[in-house]
Amino acid sequence: MKTIQTLSLIVLIAFMATGFTKKDPGLPNILWITSEDNSPMLGCYGDEFATTPHLDQLASEGFLYTNAYANAPVCAPARNTIITGVHACSNGNEQMRSYYQKSETVRFYTEFLRSKGYYCTNNSKTDYNTRSADPKIMWDESSRRAHYRNRAKGQPFFAIFNIGTSHESSIHRSIPDEQLRHKPEDVTLPPYHPDTPEMRHDWAQYYDKVEDMDTVVGAFLKELDEAGLDDNTIVFYYADHGGVLGRSKRYLYETGTHVPMIIRIPEKYKHLYPSTAPGEKVERLVSFVDLAPTLLSIIGTEAPDYMQGDAFLGKYQQEEPEYVYMFRDRMDERYDLTRAIVDRQFRYIRNYNSNRIWMQQLEYLWKAPSMPSWEEEFLAGRCDEVQARFWNTKPVEELYDTENDPWEINNLATDPAYADRLASMRLESLDMALSMRDAGFIPETDRAIRAGKTAIYDYVRSEAVPFEEILDAAVIASLKKPANLDKLRKMIENDDSAIRYWGIQGLLLLGEDAKPALQEIGKAAFDDSWNVSVLGAEILYRMGMKAKAIKAYHRVLECDYDMVRTIALGSIDNIGGSAEDFLDICRTVPGKYKKPGNQYDVRAFQGLLKKWEIDPATLEI
Repeated sequence: MKTIQTLSLIVLIAFMATGFTKKDPGLPNILWITSEDNSPMLGCYGDEFATTPHLDQLASEGFLYTNAYANAPVCAPARNTIITGVHACSNGNEQMRSYYQKSETVRFYTEFLRSKGYYCTNNSKTDYNTRSADPKIMWDESSRRAHYRNRAKGQPFFAIFNIGTSHESSIHRSIPDEQLRHKPEDVTLPPYHPDTPEMRHDWAQYYDKVEDMDTVVGAFLKELDEAGLDDNTIVFYYADHGGVLGRSKRYLYETGTHVPMIIRIPEKYKHLYPSTAPGEKVERLVSFVDLAPTLLSIIGTEAPDYMQGDAFLGKYQQEEPEYVYMFRDRMDERYDLTRAIVDRQFRYIRNYNSNRIWMQQLEYLWKAPSMPSWEEEFLAGRCDEVQARFWNTKPVEELYDTENDPWEINNLATDPAYADRLASMRLESLDMALSMRDAGFIPETDRAIRAGKTAIYDYVRSEAVPFEEILDAAVIASLKKPANLDKLRKMIENDDSAIRYWGIQGLLLLGEDAKPALQEIGKAAFDDSWNVSVLGAEILYRMGMKAKAIKAYHRVLECDYDMVRTIALGSIDNIGGSAEDFLDICRTVPGKYKKPGNQYDVRAFQGLLKKWEIDPATLEI
């Protein structure tokens, strides 16, 4: 018996010794493959019309995330969020194409990776939405030639390959029907799209482009395998936001924000598995703000306090967040401040500019043949209620059961059965905006002027900004309640320009009910804040005081700030301003540039000319 016990002890000691001396797998290589502008239109996500064999295979070998989201429904703000681990609206970079500087507090995740010895490459899109991003400093290589094979022997790598094949521009030029692999007649249209030949064609062509994107993914995976790196490399695949047919990209719906995300983890790093075994789905809520802290967690580094996301893999993995926060402000030449939060089943949206229609015309969006066809159907009266809805003004709040209403066409915000859900998500949305200091609640140019050389991230956290009061003002303004008239009148007399802005915005939303405040509105039309002035002018014009309104608009259009001119031109469009009233004061806009054509205020002016049926070539600028 004693002999048996001795042998057992020896075996136990040997087993324990083996466990304690198990070889450390070391730092993994990390390969990111990103595609542009595509929702989860993949076979592995249940889309039977999609042809995506390589991504389907990747999903069978990895983990498919069913609730992955972009925090912004367009590329540049989404990428700013990814590279910093901070919501772009908290950085002050949520506007599409903004170049405001980054705070020194906020660092790019590549700094942490490189300090751990990683060879970091980017091939090759940057688009970080801030002038503070210098690819030469951020990356070991950032170009079309950048590749992980250029690293030193034995050095771990982090490599990004960006695929532009599925970008929105891929449907700007139509491929002949007979050349399409996905046939237009086989497309199942969402209920909000009218059944036009152009709409069917764009959908079919886009499915072809997603298939082409899948082929490129396959080539990257094959290259990794042939290099003998599969067993040492974690592969991430995700799209940079949803898209691209109308009402997807740029909009805070599932179609604009829900993205495919697949992560393949080699067996030697199985301690990182988010589920039991490869091939399984992961329902955890994840979003782009989580990617930077997750990267750091994978390499054994705890995320700094300023990062706002939650690591979902690795040593410092955190609990699943209850909600994902999303934002939309200026999209190219159009302003429309909207915020949303989602959980696994519901989406709450608050529209702070509910006096604007959903489908404000955007020069770039209208390049897809499907968009003019949709507009034509609406103008001809051939759209049903759901299809026509997006050419009208928005409700203040939207609430959707995304599990049972995947196209989000049944707004539950006015349904008493969902009152508690609406109230709780409304409150959480505001709490999240407050905690992250969502800079979008201060108008873009206004905050840039106020902040001066201070980064927006730092400025909104300073004592100079009464942020909670500004947020409260935005909420009051958005309610559109005549009972708040006196509050709004006081707001437009406030010393803080952002509070004055929300006061005048609230009066604009009241329409005719704002008439008792006409004297204050007339003063606001010539406010020191350009943003306040624009909305004051808009109210005056709508109330018949056209001469004074035009004078106020003229003053704004002569200012030195292109984004202010952009918002003024959008306002003129929204009031249905005529060429007779506005052509002379608008025509000065292109003359402010030596090379007009690429600026957003110029785009907005060209949009007005198109509406007025005026050939730009006939104008003397």
